[in-house]
Amino acid sequence: MSPTTSNFSSQATKKPAKSKLGAPSQLSQSSRKGKRAWRKNIDIQPVEEGLESLRAEERVVGSILQKQTDDQLFVVDTKGDEHVRKSIPRHSKMQLMSTKILSQRSAVPAVVSRSTKPSGPKISRADKERLLRIAKRPRKGPLNAIMDPAEFGAGSAPIDVSYAVQQSGGHNLWDVPVVEDIVPDGLEAVQKRTVKKPDLGHPRDVIDVPAVSVPHPGASYNPPVQAHEELLMEAYKAERRRQQEADRLLEARKKIEQALTFDASDAAEGVAVGMVIDEIKDDGETITNTPTVVPKRLPAKKTKQQRARMAKQKAEKHTLAEKALRKRLLNSIHQAKTLRSDLSKLADAHQQARLARQLALRLKLRKGLAGQRLGKHRVPENDIEVQVGEDLSESLRNLKPEGNLFRDRFVSLQQRALIEPRAPVLPTERKAKLKEYEKHAWKRFE
Repeated sequence: MSPTTSNFSSQATKKPAKSKLGAPSQLSQSSRKGKRAWRKNIDIQPVEEGLESLRAEERVVGSILQKQTDDQLFVVDTKGDEHVRKSIPRHSKMQLMSTKILSQRSAVPAVVSRSTKPSGPKISRADKERLLRIAKRPRKGPLNAIMDPAEFGAGSAPIDVSYAVQQSGGHNLWDVPVVEDIVPDGLEAVQKRTVKKPDLGHPRDVIDVPAVSVPHPGASYNPPVQAHEELLMEAYKAERRRQQEADRLLEARKKIEQALTFDASDAAEGVAVGMVIDEIKDDGETITNTPTVVPKRLPAKKTKQQRARMAKQKAEKHTLAEKALRKRLLNSIHQAKTLRSDLSKLADAHQQARLARQLALRLKLRKGLAGQRLGKHRVPENDIEVQVGEDLSESLRNLKPEGNLFRDRFVSLQQRALIEPRAPVLPTERKAKLKEYEKHAWKRFE
């Protein structure tokens, strides 16, 4: 065999090298018989290289250049870059290969490194100094001077403010945490829900009454005539109302006492206790009351025709009632807009009335709670302190004091809703009777 023939046979039987990209070799078999062998034993290395170049473009640019438009690839620069001069090196026209590689920016985000934990626990400066004091180790102060442990604050005892003092003022002891009730689905009607307390304002927030009210000009020791007469009239009206209320209560008490002291033996027979019957004058005529007994009439038995007629009338009446109801419903459909507008007007009227009531109540509360009932008792009103013309003094030496400052301040606190109204509790006499015991002299032996 010639040398040329041997070289050709060796080249034909030589196996191709593996792909750089790691693709498996498919040219190990030399057979080319049939379509299956042709399809299987095909060199795809150029295709892999082309795909890898496209992947490199996508990594660097962010997308394939063939798929981008001309506006994305080309830009007409009419101004220029101001920072180009700074980026170009001054003395060297060539760049290192490492610099070129680093200058290329990839579109793929960088891998985030794992967060490393600190090697040791971090200790604050104050804790470090405290531990050094406890361990009696030398501590450095300003200018790296060793601090004397005998001086104030350098010992092991803590002199800093405690944690409780640092957090003082930030915690409300009386604040109740709001816990929302979580009701499971389907148990809304079984589990009892707590009633939320309404957030209503206190009356003292609305009351606008001074602590010490200005007295009426007629209460002066030398008042004007007109102001003195007005104050006298007000005092007269207040005393008249008080007297009328006392008379009404006295009359009601007398009636109750008369009812309690009524003797049942004096009452007529067959008459209720306490009932007064007028006397009947006898003119000599005798009236005989003969009770007339009305015989009870039994209803006659209805015939079959009467029952059928009554059932037919009842059915017709029911049908007419249904027709009338249906007719009213049909008419109400056409009046839906009118009814809606009427309902909205009625709701607005109710809202306006409610707001008016609230405004009137607030205006009433602005003047204080004098004369209003609050709880079991009624808030007292200020007594009108006035003197008649004969008692008026001509100078301050002869002035007679009126009223009580302590009582005025106490009533003012009640009227401004700072304290609750209370009735004065007066001392009462002893109700229990004294028991008398008889001492037996014969039981004592001398």
